[in-house]
Amino acid sequence: MLRLNCFFQASEGRYGEAVQAAIALVAKSQGHEGCLAYDVFESATRPDVFMICETWQDQASLDRHTQTPEFAQYVGIINSCGEMKIETLAF
Repeated sequence: MLRLNCFFQASEGRYGEAVQAAIALVAKSQGHEGCLAYDVFESATRPDVFMICETWQDQASLDRHTQTPEFAQYVGIINSCGEMKIETLAF
């Protein structure tokens, strides 16, 4: 099992666009094969920060997910709006 914590900090004025893309990505990704959990969480203390937390059955499931058109589309939007850092944990 793999857990990814994707921390995002928006550039000035870009938070709304980024979080809408993240919400759309979550909605599409929850139905992908091997997805055990996928959600987005907004910071209670920083108005420019959110985190996407995803859990995958295995590396193959994650690899299939990252090859989908919606992943490229929404992650592209998110990355254009600020900076993302990814933390990966294997169980």
